[in-house]
Amino acid sequence: MAFEGVLLGMGNPLLDISAVVDEDFMNKYEVKLNNAILAEDKHLPMYEEMTQKYKVEYIAGGATQNSIKVAQWMLQVPGATSYMGCVGKDKFGEEMKKDSTQAGLKVQYYEDEKAPTGTCAVCVIGGERSLIANLSAANCYKTEHLKKPENWALVEKAKFYYIAGFFLTVSPESIMLVAEHAAAKNKIFTMNLSAPFICEFFKDVQEKALAYVDYVFGNETEARTFAKVHGWETDNVEEIAVKISQWQKASGTHKRITVITQGSDPVVVAEDGKATLFPVILLPKEKLVDTNGAGDAFVGGFLSQLIKEKPISECVRAGCYAANVIIQRSGCTYPEKPDFN
Repeated sequence: MAFEGVLLGMGNPLLDISAVVDEDFMNKYEVKLNNAILAEDKHLPMYEEMTQKYKVEYIAGGATQNSIKVAQWMLQVPGATSYMGCVGKDKFGEEMKKDSTQAGLKVQYYEDEKAPTGTCAVCVIGGERSLIANLSAANCYKTEHLKKPENWALVEKAKFYYIAGFFLTVSPESIMLVAEHAAAKNKIFTMNLSAPFICEFFKDVQEKALAYVDYVFGNETEARTFAKVHGWETDNVEEIAVKISQWQKASGTHKRITVITQGSDPVVVAEDGKATLFPVILLPKEKLVDTNGAGDAFVGGFLSQLIKEKPISECVRAGCYAANVIIQRSGCTYPEKPDFN
């Protein structure tokens, strides 16, 4: 199989501003650990305060971009992946482009003239993270960019697609264009539940996209929120994963498979009406640096083997391997070469 451009991601490119913070800071801005939210006005001063008060790191991020970078790293084939999203015409945007291009991605950013490149505050306490995203330019992505011949060519070339649920808040039209193309051409379309607020407040667009999704990723909190929003009388993750896999589908070519991570508990994979559990690689607490990007890395590792048509057990093993590497480092970063065999 030719790997060039095989995997395409679309999402919100954000520059992570990451720091180990304290409880007072979290309380001041009313943010909770293990959550991801969009910044409101009350959160806007936090970015500046973080840079003044704590030792911050700047890391090119955004959920989808992280996953695509990890898949690219696992594949070790230059140009196997491509990515689209919107950045500002500024230093952060330039940095991001440089970072992703060096990582081996073919990036086609839409550059917004007015809005600055989006940022995401990553607040870390005891290795757990909280994400507060100020989308800014990332929120300005337009379908016109996707439809440009040189960009649509990336869609045509790809055989696998991954879009985090966060992009539902930005350009559901772009998601549907890619989803419909994937269904028409029997390609593999994958998405992530991404955050409780997506399941709660973007329910309609999420449902519409879900009909096209062949692989649904998420974690246990997101799965339980999805169940609650849809009035399912259960918080059993295995049951929920099965129900999501049985959600109606726009195309009958591929069955839907649901993959739910549960931190250090086993990964739940639901298909054909039943759930299977896969153990994760346990990490001693003292080796944990931060969980930022762990879920993204899992997806990247999983996709790297899915593309190679490996069995689900191998895809999960690769996902667990990648997540294990990332949580021992700051942000979604990795060594030069993977040690996965």
